[in-house]
Parts: sequence; C-alpha cells; structure tokens
Amino acid sequence: MSHVVVVDVQIKNLEALKKACETLGLEFIEGQTKFKWYGRHVGDYPLPNGFNKEDMGKCAHALRVKGNNRAYEIGVCERRDGQEGFCLLWDFWGGGYGLQNVVGNECDNLINEYSKEAARAEVNEMAIEDGWMVDESYNGETGETTITLRRY
Repeated sequence: MSHVVVVDVQIKNLEALKKACETLGLEFIEGQTKFKWYGRHVGDYPLPNGFNKEDMGKCAHALRVKGNNRAYEIGVCERRDGQEGFCLLWDFWGGGYGLQNVVGNECDNLINEYSKEAARAEVNEMAIEDGWMVDESYNGETGETTITLRRY
C-alpha cells in the first residue's frame, strides 16, 4: 500500500532542516534523489497535489532514521505550487516502518523542530544585521530556549 502525502510545512531553510534532523535522530542525505517508500502508487490514496505517479519516490534530498535501514524515508522535493523552497513527501503506511515514531503523527515532531530552528535562524540573522549581540540559553528541564538581544 502507498500512502504518500505532503507534510504541512514549507521548507525555506535547509540548514534549519538539517539541525531539526539532528535533534530528532534523522540523517539529512544531501543530493539523494530517491526516497524509500512502498515503491509504487497503487491508487488507494490520492497523489499529493502537483505530483504524478512518476514523481513518487523522487526527491532532491532525503531524510532517514539513523540506525533503522527498514524505515521509509522522507523526500525533500522542490515545491510544485509556485512557492519558493521545498516540500516534504513521505509514505506513512504502517508507520513508515519506524519513521513515524521519530517524526510524529503527521510529522508533528519534525514540523515543530524545523519551525523552531528556522525561527531561531531568522531572529539571529535579523538581530546581527541590525547590530545586536545575540545570546542563547537552553533550559533542559523545560525544553525552552531563550534568546537575549543586547546592543552596547
């Protein structure tokens, strides 16, 4: 069975995606042009918008679970909707053989980690361009990151 869907996130910062992958225990495989999935579309689930059967399994980069060669992978694909950046495709059938345990239902864990890393990168870039000193601290008990900006 194939159940390939687009993850509900727009990827504009590949470095932030790489950091999110590290946090979650995923590997970012730069330049990998195919991702592991069921292997063929059998028509039991709609194709992602903008993609056809021949596109399934193809990507610009891939994400894989470290230490689980059986798990399906996530394809990092050029967007097909006129927006800039990338989209993520994955086959969630059977939990992706362990992939869903890492990325969460509907890839919620991956979306949250990517969003946090992308926001951090954007704040840092804007602050530094405007002459601010940036200091980050992480509270392991609460899981919160505090970014402090100072200008001297």
